Amino acid sequence: MDTIKEKKNKKFISKNRFGKPNGFLVPILNIHENFVKSAQWPKQAYLTVANVGEVKGPHLHKKRWQLYTCIKGDVKIVTRVDGIYEEYFSGENYDFKTVQVPAGIPSALINLGDCEAYILNMPSPAWHEDDIDDWDVKFDDYDFTIK
Repeated sequence: MDTIKEKKNKKFISKNRFGKPNGFLVPILNIHENFVKSAQWPKQAYLTVANVGEVKGPHLHKKRWQLYTCIKGDVKIVTRVDGIYEEYFSGENYDFKTVQVPAGIPSALINLGDCEAYILNMPSPAWHEDDIDDWDVKFDDYDFTIK
């Protein structure tokens, strides 16, 4: 079985023409890292937003791999593998980690902060209206309380 993977994404401070900081950039994905196998290389990129205190999911994709990176705020990504819950974190306070969730593993996204959380998802294969791959699942015994 494929496993969930995560990697930190280094933050680089950018500078203006006078050498003063003017922001930052965070490389999310690079083919040279070999983090993603060629078969799961993203076929789509989209932004999903989780409102304050909200949970997106849980849901399951039987064919689609997920590649989540929280780019604003912080999220907890909860997965269930062989009946055991696993937690992964991404966002401003978590090195903008990228978390890859293989097809067949259900997951939920939980906004941990006091602002909207912006999550970049780069799935493979891409969503298509003629090939819906979204299945509701229940995490009835998981405590979704934000602590």
